[in-house]
Amino acid sequence: MAGHSKWANIKHRKGAQDKKRAKQFTRAIKEISVAVKEGGGPDPEANPGLRNAIANAKGVNMPKDTIERAIKKASGADADNYELVTFEGYGPNGIAFFIECTTDNTNRTVASVRSIFSKNGGNLGTNGSLEFLFDKKGVFAIEREKIAMDLEEFELELIEGGASKIEKEDDFITIYTDFTDFGLMAAKLEELDIEVKSSEVQRIPMNTLELPIDDAKKILSLAEKFEDDDDVQNVYHNMEITDALVAELEQED
Repeated sequence: MAGHSKWANIKHRKGAQDKKRAKQFTRAIKEISVAVKEGGGPDPEANPGLRNAIANAKGVNMPKDTIERAIKKASGADADNYELVTFEGYGPNGIAFFIECTTDNTNRTVASVRSIFSKNGGNLGTNGSLEFLFDKKGVFAIEREKIAMDLEEFELELIEGGASKIEKEDDFITIYTDFTDFGLMAAKLEELDIEVKSSEVQRIPMNTLELPIDDAKKILSLAEKFEDDDDVQNVYHNMEITDALVAELEQED
């Protein structure tokens, strides 16, 4: 998992600076919309899913008034009608992909995902065929500079909050919990008044496949093609993100 979290944190750092900010905002607004409709209304105090969606929106530097407008729209009569759909398939070299989408037109989304697979040496599979390769985990990313308390004391608090794994990079701390402990950890971080960069349920690969760097970069390029699609919320795969691959990618930035 270390490689995956390090790559995710590189993307967090890049995200505030590059063209993907608009996509991040769109994704955050959709997450807010779904949370309002499915999680129990527009009050974040009574809707844990909406609290997480707001935290994630803040994590991509979405302005407060934009967040409030998104909540208001999602709770109104003219709200967009999004549904959550997932897709599974294989990319080149047998790498498994699990793709989560939020869409108002399922036919469009199916066609788009199938096209991206077929144009890049992959194929769309049937739902449920690859889900067993991934484990649902709560994943929280925190910038070190946001932690005022002693780090050892903080780690003890995290363990109390259900942390099953804690990874420390140079400027980020990534916390993993079992899926069932996601709410417990969210409440613990709120209690500690810790600002969270992102908090989400992710599908972590149970086993990973290591590829040569050139092949690995093609897989990351395919993942980015999926991420660039407006309907796609999250893309997961089971390729090993090696230290050598991360170093190569950091050199390219």
